[in-house]
Amino acid sequence: MSEMITVGDAIARTLEQYQVEAIYGVISIHNLPIADAVGQRGNIRFVPARGEAGSVTMADAHGRFSGLGVALTSTGAGAGNAVGALVEAMNACTPLLHLTGQVEKAWLDADTGFIHETRDQLTFLKASSKRAYRISNANQAIAILHKAIQEAQTPPCGPVSVEIPIDIQAAKIPLSLVTAPVKPVSVSAPDAGMVDALWAQLKQAKQPLLWLGGGALGSADAVKKLADAGITVISSTHARGVLPDSHRASLRAFHNSSSVEALIARCDFTLVAGSRLRSNETRSWTLELPSPRVQIDIDPAAASRNYLMDKTLVADCSALLNALAAKAQGREWGNAQWDTQVQQAVEQAEQGLREQCGAYAKLNDAIEKALPQDG
Repeated sequence: MSEMITVGDAIARTLEQYQVEAIYGVISIHNLPIADAVGQRGNIRFVPARGEAGSVTMADAHGRFSGLGVALTSTGAGAGNAVGALVEAMNACTPLLHLTGQVEKAWLDADTGFIHETRDQLTFLKASSKRAYRISNANQAIAILHKAIQEAQTPPCGPVSVEIPIDIQAAKIPLSLVTAPVKPVSVSAPDAGMVDALWAQLKQAKQPLLWLGGGALGSADAVKKLADAGITVISSTHARGVLPDSHRASLRAFHNSSSVEALIARCDFTLVAGSRLRSNETRSWTLELPSPRVQIDIDPAAASRNYLMDKTLVADCSALLNALAAKAQGREWGNAQWDTQVQQAVEQAEQGLREQCGAYAKLNDAIEKALPQDG
């Protein structure tokens, strides 16, 4: 017969298999079996937070650079305190696992005023997460944990919450239920016909614009090749850093600058890669984007979500942009005069922002000086 371990121990062992280095959280009576197992095994660093919002925010940051952030919160008010940070992680499409407690299974949804209980906790977790699960059977705990991690890491990524009643956390299950990690759902290579059709449009443009969103975070090499070929690039807030600000083709993230807007108006093709084209980046969708407009998004439901597109290509941004970059070798858009105009537009936008910020611009300069080159 297999060795018996607690669900909390099984969760700690499973997270180790996913190479989780740190868990950020607030320890509570309703998550002690998990916190104890993490501490006793000593393979994952537990980082205590002053509040649940802070723990999820730290896990969000960790997930953005590591591929999976993990937060542990308590039941009821504890889980509720995490909601704002979960919404931010969902907005940024961060791969994040949020583990939270629940009252004993016998008292779930009974509205008895059990300590830390809140009504419809799962409902507000569903509203603030990509997905939310409740573990109702100890023997299925690790299976649901695998599913949650897979969903968090499958594009479009996002936070996935899992609530686990305290008695289930402490329940014993066979060690054999701690199974190997599962991989994110694989994304197939873009169809050759899709690549050829997009290239046929792109190569006819005199000055195309590439608008990058968070869905293009893994596309730095391809984006640089396209920018090197003369495609002008502008980034959403979440795509900052995909192309260095110093690149001659970069308009950075100056969407709402008149100088940048004037330059965008002179482009004759817009390729939107993995972006929602959000309100704050488009002046509530009044910013004119050049036509024709083509969108790349892995989510079919994103088609023409905020701007009417001439075509939506349902594909992984990284795969399609890499295929496009391979075809773009040897093709050049723009010229030295256009590069100078891009630089001038960015300088005017930055100066305008400095004037708007006033003395606070000095704070930005101090932070920039302290950060590494890619900070």
